[in-house]
Amino acid sequence: MSVHSTEVRLAARPHGWPTAETFEITRAEVADPAPGQLLVRNLLMSVDPYMRSRMDDRESYVPPFKVGEALQGGAVGEVVESTVDGFKPGDTVLHGLGWREYALVDARSAAKVDPSVAPLAAYLSVLGMTGLTAYAGLLRTAEFKPGDVVFVSSAAGAVGQVVGQLARHKGAAKVIGSAGSAAKVAFLKDDLGFDEAFDYHDGPVRDQLKRAAPDGIDVYFDNVGGEQLEAAIATMNVHGRITVCGMISVYNATEPTPAPRNLAQLIGKRLTMRGMLVTDHGDLRDAFVREVAPLVADGSLHHHETVFEGLDRAPEAFLAMMRGDGHGKILVKIA
Repeated sequence: MSVHSTEVRLAARPHGWPTAETFEITRAEVADPAPGQLLVRNLLMSVDPYMRSRMDDRESYVPPFKVGEALQGGAVGEVVESTVDGFKPGDTVLHGLGWREYALVDARSAAKVDPSVAPLAAYLSVLGMTGLTAYAGLLRTAEFKPGDVVFVSSAAGAVGQVVGQLARHKGAAKVIGSAGSAAKVAFLKDDLGFDEAFDYHDGPVRDQLKRAAPDGIDVYFDNVGGEQLEAAIATMNVHGRITVCGMISVYNATEPTPAPRNLAQLIGKRLTMRGMLVTDHGDLRDAFVREVAPLVADGSLHHHETVFEGLDRAPEAFLAMMRGDGHGKILVKIA
């Protein structure tokens, strides 16, 4: 039996910052699941920075969203109907077709999750793609070692909050974070245990980072790019390592942005700067869950979410995430 579903579509490609007019909320009929598919009633969905790049029609590592079609992203939901052995109605699954009330999901793209083991929000944040991004980006891409001094930009965000805590857990000599408000700086230090934190609005990032790390930094986990990447390069020690996870400072630029002006320092300092995509690190998932799930369960690793109620608020949630509003992972409760 087909159902009618509310969904959020891309109404127009944004030029610069997305606005409310970028999105369209509409109703659509969802067909019965074909062989190999599940009909899923979504309960919770994620909004993430990478979604901004998919709104542009340009070559990237994932295809762009199509104008007039529903957006996509991580979600957890309840199976309503299944054509596949191994999935039954009532199962809770993680999949990639958020931004809609009901989804037809290929079973091979769905993973069962257990809401009795961890809250559903955790599977979209600290125990999901967000947490694995932090884990792989710190330990594999940046080749973190105990005793390293670690700097994380956008440290109060979904990925940054996990990176900083993992670094402390793994024996960092010092963990430093940047954020966009005094409240977030206090959150990093008081709630998450960062050794130093600063508001990047309070003065040149390079000067603030030098004060926080007078002996330099060994690892920079970059979520921002721009001025913060330039400041990190200036502060890196010899053989420092940089993981480039995101560059949210340039996602909405309408003109070419200047690269860091000190890239030549990569030569003399023998720095390593490496981009990373979480999709390249699926082989770490089991080890990640084995190590991180107990830390979440016993409260050693905190995870914070900001939840918007209702699918109609998904555009608002996305725009809030892009502005840096809220603490931690931003989610939308659909049902």
